Amino acid sequence: MKPLYETDFYAWTQKQASLLHHQQWSQLDLPNLIEEIESLGKQQRAELRNRLSFLMGHLLKWEYQPERRSPSWLSMIRVQRRETWRLLRDNPSLKSYLEEALIEAYENSKDLAMGETNLPDFTFPQNCPYPLEETLSGNFYPGELSD
Repeated sequence: MKPLYETDFYAWTQKQASLLHHQQWSQLDLPNLIEEIESLGKQQRAELRNRLSFLMGHLLKWEYQPERRSPSWLSMIRVQRRETWRLLRDNPSLKSYLEEALIEAYENSKDLAMGETNLPDFTFPQNCPYPLEETLSGNFYPGELSD
């Protein structure tokens, strides 16, 4: 018979929460509980990289295709910045991972920009051209804000 963790994840989470609440330590599914808690932390790191990927992808589009700038690009830049700051506010320890996340996210940013602009890979810098402070600044838009 398969364990509850493998057959009904939601029911397993509810049971683990109840066991924790009632301090029934010996009945906890510790190996899977540990794995899930570690996974939650990894999800937050992935969320940060994802936000930065979309943000920098739109900054690249903004800079390298100024004739196609649109209100939707501007909105996406603003939303991604705002959500990145919220993620960092809710998870302050992620700030120590920011520089690394920016570097890791840049490759996806280039792919996003290439896919949406049809510009070739060599158009964009090999490494992230935007310092972290500028990337997250509400006042930074590569090139001019309006044409």
